[in-house]
Amino acid sequence: MYLVPSYDDLRLFHGVIFVRRGSYTNGIYKFTLQCPPTYNDQQTHPKVTFSSYVYSPHVNADTGEIDLSTAYPTWDPSKHFLVTVLTYLKRIFYVKDYKELSQEQRNKLPNQEALNLFQTDQEGYRRRVNQCVTESQRSIYLNDGSTLNFKEEDSRHVLLRDMMKQKFNTVDSSGTPTGKVEDVAKVVTQEDTMNIIQQIAQQQGAH
Repeated sequence: MYLVPSYDDLRLFHGVIFVRRGSYTNGIYKFTLQCPPTYNDQQTHPKVTFSSYVYSPHVNADTGEIDLSTAYPTWDPSKHFLVTVLTYLKRIFYVKDYKELSQEQRNKLPNQEALNLFQTDQEGYRRRVNQCVTESQRSIYLNDGSTLNFKEEDSRHVLLRDMMKQKFNTVDSSGTPTGKVEDVAKVVTQEDTMNIIQQIAQQQGAH
C-alpha cells in the first residue's frame, strides 16, 4: 500500500493498494483519504473513497466510500489514527466470513447485495470479485488528478524488465520457473543493471 499527500490540500491523500493474496489477488485499487477540517476531534471520522471499482460488502457501490463509521461507530482520537484506517482498508480484502459481526453490524454494511451474494452464492461472489480485479487492472492508467500517476511501459521498460528477470530471477529463456535453488538469492548490483541498460541502448540503436 502507498499513500502520498495531494499537491494542493494537506488534508487529502491519494493511495493505492496492491492485493497479493486471497480473492482479490492482483487487484490494484486506488483511493483517496480525506481528513475533515475538524480532524482529529471526537467523532470526526476521516473519509476513504475508492476511485477504482471495488465489489465488497464494505464499499458503497455508488460512491466507492468505505464503511468507516460502521467499523468505528465512536471515533476516539486517542485510540484511532490514520494507520488504523489503512489497516482496516487492507483487511476488507481478506475477509473470509461475516460470522464475527452481529446482525446489526451486518445490516449496516453499505453493499447489502454483495453481502447477500457472499452468504448465499460463493461462486457467484467470486465471479463478481474477479470482474472487479480485472477492471482495476484496466483502469490503473486513469489517473484523474491523483498524485500517484501510473504510466504505460514503453518498449525499453518491457525489455529491461524481461532482461532483469532473466538474469536475476528463477526463470529460463522462455520465462518458465527453473525451480533451481542455486538461482534464488542473487545480488543485483549497480554494475549489472547498467550493463543491461547499455545492452538495451545498443539493441535499440541497431533498429
